[in-house]
Amino acid sequence: MTKILFQTFICCLLCAALHAQKADTLEEIKVHDRRAVSADARINDFSSGQKIKSIDSTTLAQYRMQSMAGLLAQQTPVFVKSYGFNGLATLNFRGSSAAQSAVIWNGIPIQNAALGIADVSTLPVFFMNKVNIVYGGSSAMWGSGNVGGALVMENEVPVFDSSRRAISSGAGAGSFSQSMGSFRGSISGRRWYCSASIFAQMAQNDFSYINDAGVSAHMPNSRLESVAALLHAAYKIDAQNTISLTAWYQQYNRQIPPELQEPYSVKQQQDGSLRLLADWQRTLATGKLYAKASLVRDEQRYDDSAILLHMHNAVYQYYQECGWKKRWGASDQLLVFVPVQLSWLQPSRAMPHAEQRKVALAAAYSKNLWNRLEVTLNARGESITPPGGNTLSIGYLLPGAGVAYRLADWLTLRANAQKTYRAPTLNELYYFPGGNSSLKPEQGWSEDAGYTLKSGHGRFTFYHDLSVFTRDIHDWIIWIGGAIWTPHNIAEVHSRGVETENYITFKAGPVKLHLGLNTAYVLATTASSYIYNDGSVGKQIPYTPRYNGQLNAGLTWGRFSVNYNHTYTGYRFTTSDESYYMQPYQTGNIQLSYSHVLRKDLWHLIMQCNNIWNERYQVVAFRPMPGINWLAGLGVDIGAWAQ
Repeated sequence: MTKILFQTFICCLLCAALHAQKADTLEEIKVHDRRAVSADARINDFSSGQKIKSIDSTTLAQYRMQSMAGLLAQQTPVFVKSYGFNGLATLNFRGSSAAQSAVIWNGIPIQNAALGIADVSTLPVFFMNKVNIVYGGSSAMWGSGNVGGALVMENEVPVFDSSRRAISSGAGAGSFSQSMGSFRGSISGRRWYCSASIFAQMAQNDFSYINDAGVSAHMPNSRLESVAALLHAAYKIDAQNTISLTAWYQQYNRQIPPELQEPYSVKQQQDGSLRLLADWQRTLATGKLYAKASLVRDEQRYDDSAILLHMHNAVYQYYQECGWKKRWGASDQLLVFVPVQLSWLQPSRAMPHAEQRKVALAAAYSKNLWNRLEVTLNARGESITPPGGNTLSIGYLLPGAGVAYRLADWLTLRANAQKTYRAPTLNELYYFPGGNSSLKPEQGWSEDAGYTLKSGHGRFTFYHDLSVFTRDIHDWIIWIGGAIWTPHNIAEVHSRGVETENYITFKAGPVKLHLGLNTAYVLATTASSYIYNDGSVGKQIPYTPRYNGQLNAGLTWGRFSVNYNHTYTGYRFTTSDESYYMQPYQTGNIQLSYSHVLRKDLWHLIMQCNNIWNERYQVVAFRPMPGINWLAGLGVDIGAWAQ
């Protein structure tokens, strides 16, 4: 009770400080406008009516020593399902499953082709220059798997400048023997550009927790080691044509600690990923042509010597896309592109042979009327060829439409409707034992609507966004079983809810105060089932919290900033019939940063204290999370990044 009263007091104190100050000049707020927040035309020009949240550069800098899992869990209403401090972490958009959440890197999907998911705990924030969250499904634009939403990440766009040289490096340390180091350097000329980034970390992760017997213990078998490198080279052939090559390799080795019900664990997992991307772009007088091709190899080794289990699998994904964007005047735009995706596995005992081929034709048209009304129409036709098939066996037409209307300078209305689907993954179809080759693709409709209100009066600025959404998915895929788990289609899942994003700033002299609050209410229930007398009908989908939210409050004073972040995650049912559930939890986190210019170089200090209230909680059952912990880092930017 004391903790709750103190938290309430801190929040009230910050709110009072906001209202106590007086102002006489306008401070512009960084609203999350979808314009110019991405190099991807699908976000910038063809997403009318969709809710898109752009993570600003200041927030990315604060989390540069962490993974995408930490950033999204603390700063967005997207539920991050974490299996422990160094365990797997997946995304849940608006009550969707992990396989229904797309993860896009520079325009290409990077979900594991066998599992259909991406582990966001292995994606370093340090590598990314732009991060956007696309809420709601849009399979027409992003393809199979984009049912609930998409995480869209981008690297720095090449800058061709013969005087540009930049270096950024840093090192950090934290609780549980955490240590990390980073380096980024770039050099360019009038026609060429090269950059290299490296990020490495290690941690013992031996935090204290309360075991199943109620006794305090230190987490065993939880060591983590990882290294990642990203190389990017670009060449400007002439004023219209540019080619670029990007290579991203990472190795992620971790021990898997025991669940609370396990006496011990000797499990280990090694994840290696190689992502290669080639891109060509030609600028036209009224648009552009582009082509890209990528090869992604995900390798996983899992060892549990206690039961003599040793697994090794590798999955490959080749993706290519050719597109044409055309603009007519200032109001009409057209995008046409052809994506091709091939996925296959290295033969193993679990899956001797498995592959999948997808070919699609997609188009989007956007029109702006009177600088107030913007309408987007999109559609995709996609076919999937099964292993050994010589004909297209499954075909889908996926239409969609969105509209945004600026009713006033301070008020914008929007609405969006999209047909979505997800093809079964290679594991779901062919894994042995347990795969189900007769699975149907998930399909349905996703709709959302909302408004954005933003205003500024003197030193006071205000931003408010509200979204309501609904989604019906037929043939939802769920794994069911005992000794051998098998995926099955359940008839229908209905998701609906409300999300809000609120932000206030107030400036008094050199001090700027801010207060932000994100909230989400999600009701995702089984509407009908193929299984007789299924107890899940009308019940919440497991591990989908009905309520979650984040509060951010703090101030900036010159080059010094402090932010208090508070997260709340509500009840999560762990069974489909709601017979078991996990208690809500809330954590408090503080971020401090300070930067200083010394001899034209920019030095920056970052400090974070997470879970300052020492909350004992679990995101996933029997996987305890750490109590209070800290992280600190020192870095320097030299050259262009110091400006």
